[in-house]
Amino acid sequence: MGLLKPDLYRSFGIGFALGAVLVALQVGPSVKDEFLPAAQAEPVEQSAPQR
Repeated sequence: MGLLKPDLYRSFGIGFALGAVLVALQVGPSVKDEFLPAAQAEPVEQSAPQR
């Protein structure tokens, strides 16, 4: 019965990867809004019709 078997490392690796994905999904929307602001249209000024 060895304490540090490869299965232990694999379990820690899988747990770390799944935890990192969960953290990224929770933090992702706020980070996206910070770097990609919502689009805003430029106001259009009414001018006299050209003939």
